[in-house]
Amino acid sequence: MKFTLEYPSDVPTATPELREPGVMRSLAVHAEAVGFDAIALADHPAPSAKWRSAGGHNTFDPAVALAFFAGATTAVRLMTHLWVLPFRNPYLTAKTLTSLDEVSGGRLIAGVGAGYLRSEFAALGVDFDERVALFDEHLAALRSIWLYPEQPVTGSTFAAPGELAVSAPVQKPHPPLWIGGNSLATLRRVAEHGSGWCPMVNPAAVASSVRTTAIETVDDLARAVDKLRMLLAEAGRNPAEVEVQVAVPAVDFDDTAAVGALDGFVSAVGDAGATRILAHVDAASASAAETYMTRFASHFGMMGSRV
Repeated sequence: MKFTLEYPSDVPTATPELREPGVMRSLAVHAEAVGFDAIALADHPAPSAKWRSAGGHNTFDPAVALAFFAGATTAVRLMTHLWVLPFRNPYLTAKTLTSLDEVSGGRLIAGVGAGYLRSEFAALGVDFDERVALFDEHLAALRSIWLYPEQPVTGSTFAAPGELAVSAPVQKPHPPLWIGGNSLATLRRVAEHGSGWCPMVNPAAVASSVRTTAIETVDDLARAVDKLRMLLAEAGRNPAEVEVQVAVPAVDFDDTAAVGALDGFVSAVGDAGATRILAHVDAASASAAETYMTRFASHFGMMGSRV
């Protein structure tokens, strides 16, 4: 099992201290030292105040903040979780993500999604009702730009007039593409395009709020992973080469029952096919986040956890 750190500024109750450059640098270095495999950041360019006050969270531009983390670290991977493809022209997405892959020395994991906040789409001038069609179009376009940069790509809202001078990413054939969502259509996208899948294991009400199919239990997850493996095999791909990442909330490590529940969940999703855990941590302060990372790493025996 590998472990990804969701940078703690992406928590609704996060202290503003976590957005200070010195703190960001220190926590990124510490995450790498204790053995986290990746640092992840979400993508919300223009969320509504209503969403924020109802439990949404502040975000950085993920490419900017992950580039900052790249400069502070040497090995930890940088993950967009999730970059909303319909928000941007695919050539702009390709440029940004390629640049991030370059400045990090090939450490990008490009987690992508379709988005779900209607008000955010309106603020950005993107048709919310077309988001799924745009996601599919932009996902295929992004891969084409990375794989065949000399071939112009045309879509419903963009058209390259001829061969472009497009930079190539460091990773070949391109950075890993991980796809978020719970639907059967998502599983098919992973089978066609993806190196990883980012499902949400949450109550149905949570799934409804982010406009995806509910995966409420570990048994639900296991059935979905089985379906994904079948689709991968049908596509002539090795299911073992595709990662599955599941999120876990922060717990009180002094609460034996809470820790036991966390252990049980991590073990169960691992048995169901998860290969990576996305960890949320204590965001009350920089020191609380650092302490939590240390205790989490030690508890799960992560490489470097004795730092």
